[in-house]
Amino acid sequence: MENAYAPYRAALFQTNSKAQAESVQAIATAQRMWQDIRSTLLNAPPMPYQQDNGLAATAERIGKVYEKAALEAGAGKLPEAHETLEEARDLMADIRQRNGVVVFSDHMNAYHAKMEHVLIDGPKWLVDSNGLFELTTRMGVLHYLAQRLDSQAPTSLRGNAEFKQLWQAVQKSVDGLRTALASGDKAAVQNAIAALKSPYSKLFKQFG
Repeated sequence: MENAYAPYRAALFQTNSKAQAESVQAIATAQRMWQDIRSTLLNAPPMPYQQDNGLAATAERIGKVYEKAALEAGAGKLPEAHETLEEARDLMADIRQRNGVVVFSDHMNAYHAKMEHVLIDGPKWLVDSNGLFELTTRMGVLHYLAQRLDSQAPTSLRGNAEFKQLWQAVQKSVDGLRTALASGDKAAVQNAIAALKSPYSKLFKQFG
């Protein structure tokens, strides 16, 4: 499943970069890899997945996600394909969570969920009188989750110079938001919110 996640990350990255040919190819590669994993999970599931009665249904849903995303990417609907692919991340995580399996990707997903909330709702909060307070509380959560991307990374990643550099960029973006919020400058806060996505995307593509 970890091997199948690398091409999945590539498909997410490509559909978000608006490159259609690369997106179609990346989705096809991820889809083939998942078909192989799905066959293993259904025919000879390793521990601890042997007792998961919902495994077949979830694996089938992930396959349907890839099918839908492939059609959307082929039609040039890359934003739609990207959103469709996001569901597969949650479904894979659901399989692991049901079976008590925790991997580094789960920590990446936790950060991503809170970051997306800030990216989407942050600009709306800024127009409210209580907006800076709302954002400050979310920033605290982001800071905590960013720290866990380092503390919960496996030893192989923590000793990897590229990982360290990309993680530090994520941490820097969160610190930038904290500094902007402390200044009370809403324009600076807006810019800091916009600066959150790119560092995370780069870390996710390589190691997520």
